Amino acid sequence: MAFREYGSYDGVGLAELVRKKQVSAGELLDEAIARTAKVDPQINAVVVKHYDYAQRQIDKGLPDGPFTGVPFLLKDLDILQGTRTTSGASIYKDNVADHTGTLAQRFLDAGLAIFGKSSSPEFGLMPTTESRLFGPTRRAVRPAAQARPLLRAFFLSHMRATAAVPYEFPLPPPACSD
Repeated sequence: MAFREYGSYDGVGLAELVRKKQVSAGELLDEAIARTAKVDPQINAVVVKHYDYAQRQIDKGLPDGPFTGVPFLLKDLDILQGTRTTSGASIYKDNVADHTGTLAQRFLDAGLAIFGKSSSPEFGLMPTTESRLFGPTRRAVRPAAQARPLLRAFFLSHMRATAAVPYEFPLPPPACSD
């Protein structure tokens, strides 16, 4: 069963639903994966998908934290043991992290279910995400309202370090044209 109301909650709200057992972390993960599959082919934002990693986190039990059970995407600059970490660079295209960095560990300790990594410019050095390894990340087309919640999630999760869930605010203007 998919959790169709996903888009009407923020991270704290989703974690509260998990705490109250009104929805499971697995249902939230399934919905996040479905939304990613629907939107990502057009915007190319999720470059490392490790859904099995998130499912293993859930299966072994997530820590009790403020965001327990909420699906989350790391930037491809963050190191998470056992997952591919490229920093957007072709030279690291097959690099698998041998440890977990401090930031990623804090996200894990908060109870987030990390299901992938979002695109980043090579080594995080450029203002736009157009790596040679994965290609450019595009913005969602405004008329496609179904793409907006996931795009908002990317902005929030990576600019404000909160859970990857939508808030209701207008999308920022595009930095450059498609």
